[in-house]
Amino acid sequence: MDGVPEQVHPQVSEVGLGSFSMPTGTTSIMPGSGTGATGSGSGTGTDAASLSGAAYDTMMSQSWGAQASSYATALGVNPTAVAATCVVESGCTNNESSGDIRGIFQMTSAAYTSNLAAALASDPNLAANVTSGLAGQNDPATQSIAAAQYLKTAATSLQNAGVSNPTVLDVRGSYNFGMGNGYAIATADGSALMSNVVTNLSASTLAANGITSTTTVQQWRDSVTAKIGTAASQPVLVGS
Repeated sequence: MDGVPEQVHPQVSEVGLGSFSMPTGTTSIMPGSGTGATGSGSGTGTDAASLSGAAYDTMMSQSWGAQASSYATALGVNPTAVAATCVVESGCTNNESSGDIRGIFQMTSAAYTSNLAAALASDPNLAANVTSGLAGQNDPATQSIAAAQYLKTAATSLQNAGVSNPTVLDVRGSYNFGMGNGYAIATADGSALMSNVVTNLSASTLAANGITSTTTVQQWRDSVTAKIGTAASQPVLVGS
């Protein structure tokens, strides 16, 4: 986790996350993670079970989807985890920006740059295919590399903290609310209030993410699962 910006983006609407049956419309605080109660996936690798479902199909229907899937696998990340992230962040089609938050995966420049650098250090072969500079932040295939690296770092952090085989839902809290909050959300009781679990974020930021003073962790988890379906229970790390 050292050297990887938490990436909380408080002002960007996430196309995918918005309906608990309370507020709609969420804003990504940036790479955040989900739950722990909803399970830890038991599958390993990118078998037929993990490379399936609406989220994966949505990403693969894009011109850059196959590249993103290949890059994720090269980094040891389940492509379905990357697909679920783009579904929540942008529906895998909206490449608009808001301030410093850009691209299909809605990453800040700092988080994009640091995670891309970490990914390329891990697998230099990926460098031949990236769009250089910050222009790559708006190239879905290139940005997918940075997003996959963030997911890998977040999942590894949770694993090191005792969360066995972190799932897409486990890691969602880290991507959405920063790694500092990721573990707390992943291991919280479902009845706990999100406003008590998530720290260092203003009420307005939480409200922008559809979280009120009465929103429980389980309601948040359910809202994510409703958006990404079976991808929620898939493991993030390949072969973990």
